[in-house]
Amino acid sequence: MTTPPETTPPETTAPETTAPEAAPADTTPPETTPVRTAPVDSAPSEPALLVSRPRPGVALAVLNRPDRRNALNEDLFARLTELCAGLRADPSVRVLVLTGAGGTFCAGYDLDEVGRIAALPPLELLALLHRQAEAITGLRALPQTVIAAVDGAAVGAGLSLALAADLRLAAPGARFRASFVKMGLSGGDMGASWLLPRLTGLGFASDMMLSGRFVAADEALARGLVSRVTAPGELSDAALALAVEIAANSPVSLALTKQVLQANTDAASLETALEREAPLQVVAARSPDVQEAVAAFRARRAPDFGGGAADRRHADGANPRPATPS
Repeated sequence: MTTPPETTPPETTAPETTAPEAAPADTTPPETTPVRTAPVDSAPSEPALLVSRPRPGVALAVLNRPDRRNALNEDLFARLTELCAGLRADPSVRVLVLTGAGGTFCAGYDLDEVGRIAALPPLELLALLHRQAEAITGLRALPQTVIAAVDGAAVGAGLSLALAADLRLAAPGARFRASFVKMGLSGGDMGASWLLPRLTGLGFASDMMLSGRFVAADEALARGLVSRVTAPGELSDAALALAVEIAANSPVSLALTKQVLQANTDAASLETALEREAPLQVVAARSPDVQEAVAAFRARRAPDFGGGAADRRHADGANPRPATPS
């Protein structure tokens, strides 16, 4: 069952008045559009999920319920699922950055909805949980790389959202908590029992899920829960810089690499992993991106894996340069 945030005051009270970190802007401000048009609880003019394009090839999705510490409700789950459906059909996006407004990533499931959900007939509740889980599976199934930029609390179902990303960056004040047992619920919720052990190992996952304790950013880094902890105030800049670095790579390579990493995490043997890798490498080798990478190397320039790659290769062919590595 989907887990509400912990009931201690810091996780159920309104967020601090400190403004959320803002991603660095382009020379022209990105257009910010809602994924859905349904009204939200506290501010009808502000959708619960803000989506923008701060950099070429990069989408930024901001959980935008700061008055509820970005707690998840049915509306926000649906918006995340719709976002994933849209991104799967949008090859112009290579990286998604997921973060939260108001200095908090996500405090878990909204307590205001727990009573209503608990009163649902069992089959209706099961159907609801399956619908909400589509936000987690949707993030995992995206061909794009997903980066979770975590500040403040990532609790319960909010932790599961972060775990579903391919990479996690944390601000120094980030805190992670599998709070399910604190609410009398099973820790097997929103994929946490599957995702967390694969990142940290079974021992530390058991520690988090059975104790329900907070894990600070430094411990999360040491345990492999996050890949880096940024300097204070630099989470947004660091997440976008990483996104831009990744987006410069071949979209075919990115999608196939994500696919093989997920598949081979549970490979029974090295031989099984190699058998999975080989056909994907055949697909990659047939991509025009390989030709572009070779042409860029010969021309001593950065590869262009966008729409202008063919024109660039033609120009390189007319003016060849030595292929000696620098």
